[in-house]
Amino acid sequence: MMSPHRMTVTTIADENRLATQMRGKTIGVALKDRGAILPAGHTANAAYWFHGMDEGQWISSSFYMDSLPQWVVEFNNSGKAASYFKTWNTLYPIETYVESGTDMNKFEGGFKGKETATFPYNLQELRAHNNNFELLKAVAFGNDLTTDFAIAAIEGEKLGQNNDTDFLTLSYSSTDYVGHNFGVNSKEVQDTYLRLDKNIAELLQYLDKTVGKDQYIVFLTADHAAVDVPAYLDSLKIPAGYFDSRSFRNKIDSLAQKEYGNKNLIKNISNNQLFFNYELLHEMNINIDSFQQKLSNYILMQDNIHRVYTRQQIVNGAYTKGMDELIKNGFNHKRSGDLIYVLDPSFISYSRTGSTHGSSFMYDTHVPMLFYGKGVKSGSSSRRSEIVDIAPTIAVMLGISFPSGTTGEPLYWMLDE
Repeated sequence: MMSPHRMTVTTIADENRLATQMRGKTIGVALKDRGAILPAGHTANAAYWFHGMDEGQWISSSFYMDSLPQWVVEFNNSGKAASYFKTWNTLYPIETYVESGTDMNKFEGGFKGKETATFPYNLQELRAHNNNFELLKAVAFGNDLTTDFAIAAIEGEKLGQNNDTDFLTLSYSSTDYVGHNFGVNSKEVQDTYLRLDKNIAELLQYLDKTVGKDQYIVFLTADHAAVDVPAYLDSLKIPAGYFDSRSFRNKIDSLAQKEYGNKNLIKNISNNQLFFNYELLHEMNINIDSFQQKLSNYILMQDNIHRVYTRQQIVNGAYTKGMDELIKNGFNHKRSGDLIYVLDPSFISYSRTGSTHGSSFMYDTHVPMLFYGKGVKSGSSSRRSEIVDIAPTIAVMLGISFPSGTTGEPLYWMLDE
């Protein structure tokens, strides 16, 4: 069952539900289940995500309901998803896409059933080679479908139609899928964002019409950015490359076998973290501190390793700025690993086409933050703001409690007095 059961804190939408004695609604919408569930919080009336494959249906889980509302059933039966199996070409003449690289290059993944990763893409022909409705997630039209369903949710749930504040948490997931496949410098990514701009405009126009101008608040950000395709950067003589995670795991296991006589001392290596096998370490009477330090020193000697942090360093370190602070803020005492390593800038464990994310470097962490609507000043600023500032800012605007895990500060300077 998909649910927010692993999330230990409240969201801003949870706090709104509590403040309105559960009268204010929360609906989460995204192509990805996690994109729909986590922003909506524990108390959401519903979270909906898109199940592709051969079904092409918006679904939820028993955490929220036993059966889908009639408006969702009608949307699923409308044929709207299937209508996007059409030709994906650039929204504007491709020669005007000067902010992205050449359409034909060797740094993009593309789709099965098409020799080159170049426009146009006949999605009706490609669907059979690319898991049918799953293909829609990985093209710009996935955002169109998300917008269609979001508008249907506003109408079906009658959001914004009374004196209690409602929340629609909306995640546009196709930008991520397209970026992974084609890389951030691709024509495909540029076209996806140009089309997303129109999606957002459509949504705002709908809100103006149904809720009323200056009767709602919108905030927009991203969970991450991404690195340029390392192979592309390398071709320009910019330091970049690829990290062989399998070879790295073999080296770690070999060290454990050589030094301690057992290669199973590391239970798991994932997300640039090593998780120790504590039961085995205790059984073999191995000093954990010395084991941790030996591994840390060994890892730091490997090629393309930028930094290594031990659990002891993170727990006891007073890190207040830069990458060190980001690592510490992202560390969970019970869930995180015992060693965390950071790869050199623009080095990733990934295929040589397309791109990914997940580091603490600026190319992954610098994302947009926009506020619009009732109570928001007109203007822009280059002063430092952080994603964690969004929730307390919205809480101040609504006059409700801060979410339980709040670490940011309200952005008072952007609010109307």
